Parts: sequence; C-alpha cells; structure tokens
Amino acid sequence: MKFLIAGLGSIGRRHLNMLRELGQDDIVLYRTHQSTLDDADLVGIPVYTDLRNALDIQPDAVIVANPTSLHMDIAIPAAEAGCHILLEKPISDDLSRVDKLRQAAEKSGSRILVGFQFRYHPTLNKARELINAGALGQILSAHSHWGEYLPNWHPWEDYRQSYAARADLGGGVIGTLTHPLDYMRYILGEIEETVALQGHVSPLELSGVEDVGEIGIRFRSGAIGAVHVNYFQRPPDHRLEIVGTRGTLRWNNADGVLHHFDMPDEFGAWSASPSAPIQTNYSLPDDFERNHLFVAQMAHFLEVIEGKAEPRCSLNDGERAVELVLEAKKGKIV
Repeated sequence: MKFLIAGLGSIGRRHLNMLRELGQDDIVLYRTHQSTLDDADLVGIPVYTDLRNALDIQPDAVIVANPTSLHMDIAIPAAEAGCHILLEKPISDDLSRVDKLRQAAEKSGSRILVGFQFRYHPTLNKARELINAGALGQILSAHSHWGEYLPNWHPWEDYRQSYAARADLGGGVIGTLTHPLDYMRYILGEIEETVALQGHVSPLELSGVEDVGEIGIRFRSGAIGAVHVNYFQRPPDHRLEIVGTRGTLRWNNADGVLHHFDMPDEFGAWSASPSAPIQTNYSLPDDFERNHLFVAQMAHFLEVIEGKAEPRCSLNDGERAVELVLEAKKGKIV
C-alpha cells in the first residue's frame, strides 16, 4: 500500500516508524517544513509541498498528523480523493467542518480511524472487559487524573512555540490531553453531561490556552466522575480509578498495572468485621513499551484499510471527544 503522511512532528515521525516496522515502505510525505525535528531520518523519502500534487499520486491512505487546527485542511481533500485516513486526535479544534468530512468519506468510501492509542492499552482493555462482565457490579464513580509538565514534552523545541501552547494551532491542555475523555467513554459508556472549571493558573508562557481543566462528568449509566488534566505537574502522574458496588479498579500509566479489588461482602450490608478485599493485579507483558500502543493502532489501521475490521475509534467517536472538549472549554475560567 502507498501511504501519505501529512505532518512530520513527533507523532508523524512515530507513525512513519510504525509503518516501517510493519513492513510498509511505499511512503511519501506532505510537509510545510515547519517541523523542529532533524530531517536525517527522512532522507530518501519523496516530499510534496502541494497537497493536490501529493494526492494525485493516489495514496491508499493518508495519515493526518499536522497541528490540530489544520487537520480538516488535509482530511477533507484526502476523503474526497477516496483515501483511507488515520486522523490524529483531537480531530479538530472545532466542529464546523466535521460534517463535510463525514459526507466526503461516505461518498468516496474512505474509512477513517481516529488516533486514540489508549484504546489499544492491554490493561485498560482488561478494565473494560471486567466491567462488561459485571465484575464491579453497578458503576458508581470514575476519576482520571493526568498531569504533565509541558516544557519537558519535546526537549528539542521551545514549548512556547509548540501547537500544545498556542490557540491558533488548536492547543490547550483539555484538547491536547483529551485521551481520558475518550477512554472513559470507551470503558464506561456515553458521557451525558459535563461541568468544568478551566484556566491558565501557572507561570507557563502560553498563548491564549488553558493549562488546567477540572471536568465533572455524568455518565448515561448514572455514574458520576471527573477528569483532571494539567500542563504543570512534576513529576507527571496519570492514573484512573473506577468504583462499583462490588469493588474498585485502580490503574496507573507509570507501570500499567491494573489492580482489581473484589469485595466479597454484600453491598450496603453492615458487618462488625467486614471481609478484606480479594486483590488481583493485571500486569503488562514483560516486553511492553509505550510504542506498542502505536504499533497495535497502526496494525489495526492496516486491517481497516483492507476492510478486515471496523475502526476501533470512529469519526463519530472523534467528534464526540471534540464536543466534550468544547463543552469543558466553556467552563468557568479560574
């Protein structure tokens, strides 16, 4: 298959490496030469600076990895050309052109996979499996916390110039760290309502975007939860807790271990000597590394292209994530 990669920042380079790892070497690049990374690993790959010329070579698939606010500029023409698309998250910084993309894809037969790689995480999928099997009983609450330190993300570039720090490129912590909003839906079902606080509270030099978001959520199931994201936490911390009538799940991205606490006592029953929880830990494979999420996602994308699988994260899922981000960004500014 022939692939066109649009955007050669860190995630675009990662997708390039994943394609190579999976034996795909018919690759061309569309770029504006704004990347701050060294180009040594791109030597020998054909480069186009005009999108129409790039699409004229009829790639089977296009990987959209440029800044968020520019995603639709690539995705819509690619869908109109009938290319299958791996569209990085968030799919856009607004919803104004998502319907146009959907209509183009439906007309041309373009299949779209949205790039939320945590949907391929082994122990998050185990959590989903346990919940779907009723291991936690009725879900009552869920909380995700993700704090990062933006200046350390890309040591090779000034964080102040990165898309994550700039409103004009679709940045801001709620959208950039939108993964928890997506995996919460993936694991626990639809989110019906949000209420949020957000703002720029740290000394970080950002251009019109928030560095913290505290998002209260109500699930369709009736469960209540929250997502916290920030750009200023040192050391970083990313964790998830889900509480049900039969026990609790705790997960931490640092080691990837999922802890399942199964409570043998009947919920709501009083006991002078309550039973201790039965704890089961689910660990990652010994050779697991973060890159495996992207390899699994790319392998799935190849199956989507070939018509062997439906997208694990659809355009509708990507659109819902943007809706939740925009709702949160309307929250009270602190």
